[in-house]
Amino acid sequence: MSEKLVFCHMLALLFGFVLDLLIGDPYWMPHPVRLIGRWIDFLDHRLLGGKGRKRDIQKEHLRGVLLILLVVVPATAGAAVLQILAYRINLWLGMALEMIFTYQLLAAKCLKTESMKVYDRLKEHDLEGARAAVSMIVGRDTTRLDEAGVTRATVESVSENTSDGELAPMFYLAIAGPIGGFFYKAVNTLDSMVGYRNERYQYFGMPAAKLDDWVNFVPARLAAMLMILASYLLGKDFSGKNAWRIFRRDRYLHPSPNSAQLESACAGALGLCLAGSAIYFGRELQMDTLGDALREIESEDIVRVNRLLYATSFLGIALFLLLLLVLLFAV
Repeated sequence: MSEKLVFCHMLALLFGFVLDLLIGDPYWMPHPVRLIGRWIDFLDHRLLGGKGRKRDIQKEHLRGVLLILLVVVPATAGAAVLQILAYRINLWLGMALEMIFTYQLLAAKCLKTESMKVYDRLKEHDLEGARAAVSMIVGRDTTRLDEAGVTRATVESVSENTSDGELAPMFYLAIAGPIGGFFYKAVNTLDSMVGYRNERYQYFGMPAAKLDDWVNFVPARLAAMLMILASYLLGKDFSGKNAWRIFRRDRYLHPSPNSAQLESACAGALGLCLAGSAIYFGRELQMDTLGDALREIESEDIVRVNRLLYATSFLGIALFLLLLLVLLFAV
């Protein structure tokens, strides 16, 4: 890799990150992840079918593998072709395209915007509105949540998505630009749509869920470390010492090897008890709680978890740019 390409890659990563923080994802703007989602939905119905189909566990599992290939390969290859062509035409065109892709694949501003909608409804004592707002960012049933439950679900979603929506795509973008970013987003979107342990997706979605576990293994732990560091740096209202203690104690309490990494660090940083039982698709799912309830959860914790999200994101971009700077001097 030439010095110019590394330099352009660094600028694209930085400017894409800044663009996301400034403008987020306007709903009117076409978004590649939404296109990936529509493609997954189309394939889901073609490969798995609807109700009344004859169950064949082996075939469902194999079709789940086929689904991965039909989603991940085109997304990754498409990004590779566009990026390589752009850089071959002109260095600045390549950097501009990479910057736009980077901006679209990061989600800090979107996470903050959607979670603060919940906060605003809670401050207005509009519980039904808060339930509707939180239902847009979580997969659980929100219709019976009280104010504390709505707040807890929001805090959990922002903390977990600090990795899934921000640090993990940033990690793969730093390694391989949009090629890595689109690879990650395709895998993560698959998991969010079919990676459920329910009757429909138990076998069909298992390959996607396992692949998502693998690709998130390093980013989730790195994001947790950065969140703990952020807790030390943010000072008042946050405890880095407790974040580290709870992370070490509770990070493997969830069935997924990655989902509790960020949530445990966040629970410790805020002095809250998170997770526990929740209703998914009409069924109550029992999970261990994370953290210690040093105080009662409150709506202001949504503001605090967003501060954690942003501080962790800034630490992440600083780390990746520093590593790329080392690479720049090494080439």
